[in-house]
Amino acid sequence: MCRYGMYGPYKTHYVCPPCRWAVKRQPRRDGEAVPKCALCLRPMIDAGRDLAVPRRTDKAGWRALAAVLESGVYFHSCGCGGPGFRPRTPAQVRERRAAADRLGVPPARTMVRPEPYEEPGT
Repeated sequence: MCRYGMYGPYKTHYVCPPCRWAVKRQPRRDGEAVPKCALCLRPMIDAGRDLAVPRRTDKAGWRALAAVLESGVYFHSCGCGGPGFRPRTPAQVRERRAAADRLGVPPARTMVRPEPYEEPGT
């Protein structure tokens, strides 16, 4: 049984990469407003429940997180196995962007691979 399906108290991470700010809140219901950043008042990004938020002083980690979120990859899962691989450093992001350009695929496809040039299951 999925962890998030059985229990209700799991909160989701909302992040503001420019401010390096994150909060955990209950997931939004339909029609509910997106939380706003306490520092810049911009709408925050719903990154998912399985995000490991970098420390606020970790600028490289936040740059990597922003690049992953910009490519359309989030940290949502049912809780069984986690969201899978996500780059944690700018070097890993650069490597995956280069792989996407070289292979001619969207960056979101290579961002979720531990080895950017290998197809899953090969």
